[in-house]
Parts: sequence; C-alpha cells; structure tokens
Amino acid sequence: MKKTIPLQKRGIPASRLVLGCMGFGGGWNRNPVTADDLKQAHAAVETALAAGITMFDHADIYAYGKAEQVFGQVLRERPGLREQMVLQSKCGIRFDEGTGRPARYDFSAEYILSSVDGILSRLGVESLDILLLHRPDPLMEPEEVADAFSKLKQAGKVKGFGVSNMSPAQIRFLQSHLDAPLLVNQLELNLAKLDWLEAGVLVNQQEGAEVSFPEGTIEFCWMEQIQIQAWSPLAKGVFTGREPENQPESVRLTAALVREMAERKGTAPEAIVLAWLMRHPAGIQPVLGTIRPERIQASAEALQVSLSREEWYSLYVSSRGRKMP
Repeated sequence: MKKTIPLQKRGIPASRLVLGCMGFGGGWNRNPVTADDLKQAHAAVETALAAGITMFDHADIYAYGKAEQVFGQVLRERPGLREQMVLQSKCGIRFDEGTGRPARYDFSAEYILSSVDGILSRLGVESLDILLLHRPDPLMEPEEVADAFSKLKQAGKVKGFGVSNMSPAQIRFLQSHLDAPLLVNQLELNLAKLDWLEAGVLVNQQEGAEVSFPEGTIEFCWMEQIQIQAWSPLAKGVFTGREPENQPESVRLTAALVREMAERKGTAPEAIVLAWLMRHPAGIQPVLGTIRPERIQASAEALQVSLSREEWYSLYVSSRGRKMP
C-alpha cells in the first residue's frame, strides 16, 4: 500500500526511509574522529544511497558533534553528493556544562541561531533542508522561536522546520506564531513501544488511564500534513536478533513471529518490523538507527514487503501481550 508523503507534497523529495546518523563519529565520547570512523561513514552513506535512502537525520548533539563532523568529511570527499540528499538536523538539547549550567533544553533565539551555524559548519554545507526542535522546552517563547526561524529562512540557512517529541497542543501553540507550516514531528514509535496505538485503541477503557502518549497526536499530524517520523523504529533490535536479558515473554514470542513471517516472505526480520510500522495509513517515515551496511540493506527490504491486515494485527496483539479489548 503506497501513501503520498506530506514532505513530498511540500516540495521536499524525501525517501520513504531515513538514515539516522546518531551512530556516526565513533560514539558518545570526546575522542577525535578516526580513519575507521570515516570509512564506516562512507560505507553507511553508500549503502543507504544504493538502497534508495536519500534522507539523512542528524542532531547537533549526536556523538558530541562528531556525527555531523564525520558526515561533513564524507561530503567533502565526494563532491556533488549533497545534491542527492535531503539533510535534516535537530537542536535544542544542551548537556551539563558545569556548576549552575545543568543539562537542559534551550529554544532561545540566540541558541537556535548559534546551533544552526555549528551544524552547517560541521556538515560543510550552506543550508539544511529541515531543522527540528529536539524536545519541548518549558521556557520556550514562541515569538522568539518564530524570529529565529524567520532569520534562518531569510538567510537561506534552513528551508523548512519541524519538531520532535511534541504533542498536538504544543505544536498548535508554536504553529500559531509561525508564518510557515511545521513539516515534521519525530516520535518514538515501534512494535515494542505501543502507546501511540494504545492511546486510540483504549479510548473509553480503564486501561487507557495508564497510557501517557498524548491522545490524538497521530491523527492531528495526519490531518495537518505534518510528516510523522519514527525514531528507534526497530526497537533497538529486540525483534531482529538482539537478545538482551530479562525481556518479557511477549517480546520473545513476537520476535519468533517476526522470524516466521520473514522466512515465509523471503525477507529480513528488520523488513517485517519496519513494514509493520509503515502499514499504518498515516504514512509513518522510519528513521533507521543503524549504520551497519547489512542492517541498512535488510531494512530497505521493507519497501518491498506488504502485510495484510491480519498479519499486522497478529504482530500488534503478540507484542501487546494480551487480547484486544
């Protein structure tokens, strides 16, 4: 089942899958970028492009900036590659900076503007296609955000804007002060974290009181043509080969069901998990969290997988660990 992606309607040629770049740069440490880090980045980018993945997701904090730094080196070593890509990054999270400066969120105009300058410098590009605000800042002043967005667009530094981890009320509040529509809301959605579905299924059910996902978020974004992106769409691999300790029985049974479906359809388990997410009619766009070429290739197989309604519900019911209400 094919769905038109709102980003494409807005003139942004986004691929159906996005490669998340958090794993670039050698990890969450302050070590210098190495030749192996660069080689790994080249391999991931080449594999993604060969699989038809042309959208790449960054954040200024990933690997303390090294993820963007090494990606920028890839672009410098392969002139012309930028024109084949849609580049997205995020800002707004600040780490602990010592006494009196704790880890915090910062949507001040000054910080947004300086963050974008840092992102562009590390990536070695003149503009971003999309900038997302990373997590809600309780001290956000929407007029200030609007001013920063306006300056960035007028300067040609950012083409479009979006958010991450925001509710419908938060999006409406921010949108009311902006001249252009927000394009993206990036949320944690996967087969293990089902609150985005449970919020709708458990309406008028006592169980629904335990669900924290803001009711109506999926429907709101869908109606407003805000692209829903899913971070951690593979649920850290718990259904596709990873075997962490103390997993509930529902995870183990669902992993077995994923393997059975993959074998029956002649595809990879990653493809089944992603196809399940993309089967939702809201046109969810998964942001892959891996940079391993074999997992990127396995994930791209999801573009060729079709799940029936019964297969989709089999996975959903198995993962939730109990019958539908």
